[in-house]
Amino acid sequence: SMTSPTTTGSSSSSSGSSAAPADLLRLVDNIERVVLGKREAITWTVVCLLAEGHALLEDVPGTGKTTLARALAKSIDADFQRIQFTSDLLPSDVLGLSLPQANGELVFQPGPLFANVVLADELNRTPPRVQSALLEAMHEGAVTIEGLRRKLPRPFLVVATQNPLEFAGTYPLPESQLDRFLLRIRLGYPDRDAEREILESRRSADPLADLSPVIDGAQLRAASERVREIRVTSALLDYLLAIVRMTREDPAFALGASPRAALGLRRACQALALIEGRDYCIPDDVQRLAPAALAHRLIPAERSGLGGDGAVEDLLSDRISTIEVPD
Repeated sequence: SMTSPTTTGSSSSSSGSSAAPADLLRLVDNIERVVLGKREAITWTVVCLLAEGHALLEDVPGTGKTTLARALAKSIDADFQRIQFTSDLLPSDVLGLSLPQANGELVFQPGPLFANVVLADELNRTPPRVQSALLEAMHEGAVTIEGLRRKLPRPFLVVATQNPLEFAGTYPLPESQLDRFLLRIRLGYPDRDAEREILESRRSADPLADLSPVIDGAQLRAASERVREIRVTSALLDYLLAIVRMTREDPAFALGASPRAALGLRRACQALALIEGRDYCIPDDVQRLAPAALAHRLIPAERSGLGGDGAVEDLLSDRISTIEVPD
C-alpha cells in the first residue's frame, strides 16, 4: 500500500555511484543559494533533469530564469550553453554544420545544442523551422545533420524560456511542440524578504562565481535510472489516469492531455519521490505536479473568458480537487 513506506535505502544499493536522496536535496539547496525563495521552481527543474524531460520557463524578464539554468549547470559540473533565439537564426546555428578545412576535408563543428544544459532563451522569438529542429533534438536525444545521426550528450536538459507578455515579433509554440516539454514552470516575482536578500547580497560579486558542483554526471545518470524503479501502485495510476481523462472529457477544455502527458506526469512523480527520499509515489506528488505537467498542453474552451494562462492552472487544480483521492 502507498501509506506504508519501505526503506528509502533499499534501491540505492544497486549502484555505488548513484546519487542518494540527500545529494539531490543538496542540489536543490545549492541552486537556491542564488535563486532565492524559489524552491518549488528549482525542484521542478531538477525533476525535469532526473526524468530526462525538458523544462519550459515562462515568465517576465528579470525573474531569474537564466540564473536558474546556469546555477543548475554549475551544480552538476556540466557543460552549459545559452542560445539567444532571434528571428534570423537558422537551424545550423543551433545544431552545427560541417565546414571545409584547408585540405578540403569537411569537419563537423557542433552547435551550441551539444551541451548538458542548454538555455534556449526566448524560444518564441525564432521561426518554426528553428523551433522544430530544437524540439526534434529534445525528443530524440540526437540530431541528424547532413545524413549522419549524432547523439547528444547525457545528461541533456533543455531549459527553454518564453516571455508570455510580448507578442510583437514572436512565433507562439503550437500545442504539438508545447507537448515536448515535461513541465512548464513559472518563477514569479520574489516575495518581499527574498527580494530584500537579493538586494543585500548582490552588491558586489556575481553570486554564481561561488557555486561549486555537488553532484557529478555519473551520479546523475544513475539517479535517472533509479527514477524508473520508483513504485507507482495501480490505485495511484488509476488516480493519475482519472485526472488525465478528465481533461479530455470536461467541456471546459477544448483540447485535453495526450498519452505523452500521462507518461510525463508519471515520470515526474517518480523523480519527485526520489528527490524526497521515497521509493514509492503518493497522491500528493500527482496533485503538486499535475498543473505544471498538464496545463501547458491544454486548450481551454473559452480562451477569451479565462484571462491569461495562469487561469488554466487554476481551472485544472479546481477540477482535480473533485476527483477522489486513493487511500
